Amino acid sequence: MAGSLLTLVLLLAIAVHGEAAPAAPGFKVKLLDGKTSLDSHDLVGKTILVLRFQASYCKPCAKEAPGLGRVYDRYRARGVEVLAFHVQDTARDTRAFVRKYKVTYPVALDTKLTIGNPFGFKGSPYTVVIDRKGEMVAQIHGESAVTRLPRILDELLKNDPQPK
Repeated sequence: MAGSLLTLVLLLAIAVHGEAAPAAPGFKVKLLDGKTSLDSHDLVGKTILVLRFQASYCKPCAKEAPGLGRVYDRYRARGVEVLAFHVQDTARDTRAFVRKYKVTYPVALDTKLTIGNPFGFKGSPYTVVIDRKGEMVAQIHGESAVTRLPRILDELLKNDPQPK
């Protein structure tokens, strides 16, 4: 009995390891500038996408905003795009956050969590990394995204360099 149970556990472990990451939900959004629209389907195959769900009233979000900007600056030329969604926030408060923390990455509003919920949002900050195949390869709940992202992005870029 114990031997067959061990075999079953090993087979399940192999099956889980061999599966692809879950597909990221698609979305269309207008950026905070009011002019630029973004369709996630246009980025599949071209870009590694880092989605950051944050809010102006979130202290850890404010603490990590400068570091996220540095990640954006460091990886942008290598085919990585960062997009922040301000959840349950107002445009006015979001603009104040962008000014105060000198945010350089694109920002959009997700006031009713219509984008955040399908990605598994449970609280700010929340960061999702989507590879070029459109699969969610990392989900980071809470702080630490800024320290964990370089390792995740370097690994993705090593295995899937930017398309020419």
